[in-house]
Amino acid sequence: MKLAEAKAQFIQTWGSLGAQWGINRTMAQIHALLLIMPDPLSADEIMQELNISRGNTNMNVRELINWGLVERILVPGERREFFSAEKDIWKVATYIAKERKKRELDPIMKVLNQLQDVEGEAKDKYVKSFKDSIQNINKFAHHTDKTINSFVKSEESWFYSTLLKIFK
Repeated sequence: MKLAEAKAQFIQTWGSLGAQWGINRTMAQIHALLLIMPDPLSADEIMQELNISRGNTNMNVRELINWGLVERILVPGERREFFSAEKDIWKVATYIAKERKKRELDPIMKVLNQLQDVEGEAKDKYVKSFKDSIQNINKFAHHTDKTINSFVKSEESWFYSTLLKIFK
């Protein structure tokens, strides 16, 4: 497979995975492009490589910066801004985990904590069923939260050695 074909396939595949990370396809494709490029790219270069609009490029690059996956690079003598992706895939995974936790898990945990104090007769089967369900979901969410926090704080070698022990 030639480099251009492999590059296009990687960008398309990474873009498809983006939806599963909680980001849109174009954002993931921009990240993929910046991830595999040896040098930072300008917005114009990103637009040209991916055949996307300036607005789409700017909006998605800004969001990638917010996630911590991309940084703005100033090149001496250049008026344009350039962008580069974090190349360490361990850091990429932890940034994505932190951001998804902040956007998805934290809000639901807040709601679940509020819902535990629902009023009603404890012997009422509907109240009991509701409370039991919320309590079980809340317990799972808190375990998930602890797991994500451990993952984010862990060292790469510790994580992989622990993972290997689980699957042995």
